[in-house]
Amino acid sequence: MRRAVLPVQLFFQSCLEALVLVTALSVDAFVASLAYGAHKIKIPFSSVMIINVICSGILAGSLLVGTVVRPYIPAHLTSWICFSLLFVLGLVKLFDSSIKRAIQKSKGQQKEIEFSAFDLNFILKIYADPEKADRDQSRTLNPMEAVSLAVAVSLDGLAVGFGAGLASINLAAVLLFSLVAGIAAVLLGGAIGRKVVEQFRLDLSWISGVLLILLAIMKLC
Repeated sequence: MRRAVLPVQLFFQSCLEALVLVTALSVDAFVASLAYGAHKIKIPFSSVMIINVICSGILAGSLLVGTVVRPYIPAHLTSWICFSLLFVLGLVKLFDSSIKRAIQKSKGQQKEIEFSAFDLNFILKIYADPEKADRDQSRTLNPMEAVSLAVAVSLDGLAVGFGAGLASINLAAVLLFSLVAGIAAVLLGGAIGRKVVEQFRLDLSWISGVLLILLAIMKLC
């Protein structure tokens, strides 16, 4: 009987880990959409899908890299490396608002540095202030602007996905939850944002930090 129960327990545990991971990474998209809604900036469904596909794709890629690298790392070190990455990233996210304020302040004090290939400076601006993705100020997030926003909110997913991939997370569950949660986060964030006043700001980055620390502990157990 015990042998029949164990695989089921492992399956539900892997699904829970995938859900925690995806929820942590969806917070940024939710907060960005909340800001757009509050400022009456529309996000067409085509842009929602672009954001979702790019975020999920970047997360999947980083997970695959972690999975490929895992066999070359001693087994007794894998869990600790995964724990360290996720725990440190969780701590960083706890102070995310302070980091973004520092980025915004530095942009105002120094000359702009332009990167023509990928416009990395613009991506950094969006990470600090997602509303800047509406570059043409049309009050509508077009597909190209959606790409910039997606890359900005996916920065955390690169490191988090790699760390989770080292500890053999359920890739199929992550992708499924990511596709669903991504759409829900953007649509729900925009809808809630339209109901609040423009000046109202919510700092929810700490939620992502708590979830990443929780995931780190779960991977160590």
